[in-house]
Amino acid sequence: MPAACDSLLEDIEDIVSAEDLKPRDRQFVRKSVVPKVRKRNSQKNVQADDDPPSDSIIPGVQKIWIRTWGCSHNNSDGEYMAGQLAAYGYKITENSTEADLWLLNSCTVKSPAEDHFRNSIKKAQEENKKVVLAGCVPQAQPRQDYLKGLSIIGVQQIDHVAQVVEETIKGHSVRLLGQKKDNGKRLGGARLDLPKIRKNPLIEIISINTGCLNSCTYCKTKHARGDLASYPVEELVDRAKQSFQEGVCEIWLTSEDTGAYGRDIGTDLPTLLWKLVEAIPEGAMLRLGMTNPPYILEHLEEMAKILNHPRVYAFLHIPVQSASDSVLMDMKREYCVADFKRVVDFLKEKVPGITIATDIICGFPGETDEDFQETMKLVEEYRFPSLFINQFYPRPGTPAAKMHQLPALVKKQRTKDLSQLFHSYRPYDHKTTVCVHGDRDSPIMLNQVWRLNIRMPVEQSLLNSQLHMPSFYMYPMEGVKSCLLATTLP
Repeated sequence: MPAACDSLLEDIEDIVSAEDLKPRDRQFVRKSVVPKVRKRNSQKNVQADDDPPSDSIIPGVQKIWIRTWGCSHNNSDGEYMAGQLAAYGYKITENSTEADLWLLNSCTVKSPAEDHFRNSIKKAQEENKKVVLAGCVPQAQPRQDYLKGLSIIGVQQIDHVAQVVEETIKGHSVRLLGQKKDNGKRLGGARLDLPKIRKNPLIEIISINTGCLNSCTYCKTKHARGDLASYPVEELVDRAKQSFQEGVCEIWLTSEDTGAYGRDIGTDLPTLLWKLVEAIPEGAMLRLGMTNPPYILEHLEEMAKILNHPRVYAFLHIPVQSASDSVLMDMKREYCVADFKRVVDFLKEKVPGITIATDIICGFPGETDEDFQETMKLVEEYRFPSLFINQFYPRPGTPAAKMHQLPALVKKQRTKDLSQLFHSYRPYDHKTTVCVHGDRDSPIMLNQVWRLNIRMPVEQSLLNSQLHMPSFYMYPMEGVKSCLLATTLP
């Protein structure tokens, strides 16, 4: 039988022949090895491309659509948020469809406004939009079911809107609802010198304080804005000066109650107004916001002087809500009808041609027919040229919501009756002459009631003439193509 090997091996290493690769050579051969590629499911690849991981998203390049409901204070907050997002690099768009994220700035005063807010959230989710919520609704009740899992920016945290939007775009849910404080004292809110995108580039809305000193039984805003917190006079004057340097020609002062300004910081509204008047340049104007009767009563003489100033609108918004003292007591309004009349009568006497605006709530719980007739008589007596008529809506969590409610038909009928009374009189018919002047390319219409400078097309033959336009103050004019440029006449 032949041997297995022709020769015997004396050492195991002799099994490696001369033709075999040396260990060093094996390292270089590995470079030519091609790894086997695994085929991935194409559907999974598509899904991964559509929803990249959060750490691969570049913030500051997306499109943001902003929707604001409610008062001028809320609108100012919306303008501040838009300005900060634009400064961060985001594009603010008017087209909600093309936007990557919706910023919804809510109002909690009435149920219909919150309904619109809720419906917008639902629509955004149906369209797979990222959503950030702001304003008084989520601030007052952040635990509502329809707000679960959504990012929220509180009313005093709007200076952090860019960070909240960034985290939301990355797929995270962020909630900033805290109050701003300095040494334990609550502040008015975010800094006033933040960047801003104004809806009307000629009007600057400045919130002089947040919150109020009242506890009205129907008010939900108190739950969101809290107690009174005023900005220092110096900061407000600096903001006004900055706005004028940016081309603004009107300053609107706003808050939940401008009349209460300064009571928490040792000053008052007239002191602020005189400082602001000194800062107003020639051709610019100042307009005061809403003030409740109790706080303006202490400053009637000074307020009359200020409202007579040529660079201050002869206008004041003083809500009465009802002409029944019993209803006012149930509302906890802290004044009576006689107080309201004293304010209005004094200002009408001392400030010729002043415009007084007021608010009425129709159908408050416990309001009798006699109570409502008192309100009708008040409106008939004063014929308010600007009247905000509101049907009562019970807001969850307020004392008024627990009171015995009037039937819906009664509330609707009273709202209708008061509206008809308002439309039955025309307070401006005696002074609605409009002066048309300017040149062929930029005619200006000057209404003697409101001193509204509006650019619009006008026939050449009408330049430097006068027109009688009885409805100019109430209705939009056909052909107007540009925004309000200036001011009201006293």
